[in-house]
Amino acid sequence: MTVPSFDAGRLDRDTCAALDAADPLAPFRERFALPEGVVYLDGNSLGALPRDTAAHVQRVISEEWGSGLIRSWNDAGWFDKPRTVGDMIAPLIGAAPGEVVIGDTTSASLFQTTVAAARMRPDRHAIVSERGNFPTDLYVLESVQALLGGDTPLERRLIADDGPTLDDVLDDDVAVVVLTHVDYRTGRMYDMADVTRRVHDAGAVMVWDLCHSAGAVPVNLNEADADFAVGCTYKYLNGGPGAPSFLWAAGRHHAAARPALTGWNGHARPFDFAVDYAPAPGITRFRVGTPQVLAISALEASLRLWAEVDMARVREKSLRLTALFMALVDERLARWGLEVVTPREPLRRGSQVSVRFADGYAVMQALTERGVIGDFRAPDLMRFGFAPLYVSHVDVWNAVAALEDILGTEVWREPRFARRAAVT
Repeated sequence: MTVPSFDAGRLDRDTCAALDAADPLAPFRERFALPEGVVYLDGNSLGALPRDTAAHVQRVISEEWGSGLIRSWNDAGWFDKPRTVGDMIAPLIGAAPGEVVIGDTTSASLFQTTVAAARMRPDRHAIVSERGNFPTDLYVLESVQALLGGDTPLERRLIADDGPTLDDVLDDDVAVVVLTHVDYRTGRMYDMADVTRRVHDAGAVMVWDLCHSAGAVPVNLNEADADFAVGCTYKYLNGGPGAPSFLWAAGRHHAAARPALTGWNGHARPFDFAVDYAPAPGITRFRVGTPQVLAISALEASLRLWAEVDMARVREKSLRLTALFMALVDERLARWGLEVVTPREPLRRGSQVSVRFADGYAVMQALTERGVIGDFRAPDLMRFGFAPLYVSHVDVWNAVAALEDILGTEVWREPRFARRAAVT
């Protein structure tokens, strides 16, 4: 793969337009319902709406639910959707058929997998994660500690960029390591295979959070020899707000895995209505409750589009878009003290760029009013997500131009931009 680099001083809007004209992914942009005049750089938080989704969901509502009624659990395959749609995700994360199931929320799926992983190492008493991990991951680990602690409470060890490191905390008492592949704040990406090898060398089980990876960067869980993984589908996979999570377990663990939540849908024979639980074979044992059919149907429509996508081209364009953005920020915005905190090395970054600025919240609100949508993470990070299927090089140029004008005119200092909304 060619790693792009840019001399921002020689760039102009026409150069960006020429890059778009030569882009093999450019036709996918028309497959999304993007509002006119909006530059959407928040696909790392909520993906754009695929044009086919509304019609597909409407068909499920009017035909499968409206006409088929309860018969659609069989006739339309509703009951099997967690497995069949899970198999549609499998190629995007390097999984085999039958290894992925659609879950509930990401938090619930992380709880399921982490408990199963910890139960595989019953004589160990420590769980490792990262201090900068997304908070829900850390909160879920507190629940795992409370559930499995018993007479010997589980210890939570947190690594950080400024120490301690993973190698500092790995020892023969670590049961599970839970890390996010692409950091939600900075876009920093782990070497999945290398980290997994080090965890296995210490005798522990590896759980990956792929929320900022799936659909953004190539992932190969089986090649990396990982154990478990979870991810959300409403970001780069465009499943819609509140779309269900997915859960992956390596095939070699299916027979022994003991999930935390033993629900009816994870029973070997749910329609026997037995009093005692018997786990279903394979990944199905990780199912809990009734499938969210309407939400899954929106995800299914998006995954049909993703079946046409070459992830190598997605990665190549992602690196080009992020490199272009960083070069333009360095060239045109540095005088205002903006600092790019995302790694410059291509192998260490996902598909977002985070920029540190003390008044980043107000600047982002002013930028959003201009039609350039990113988001903000406290205390001072403006995040810009680059979804290669619908973000163009001209979008990048326009976004930086809008930022430059907002900073130059200091319009962001207007009091209305400093008022905090509930969701940032």
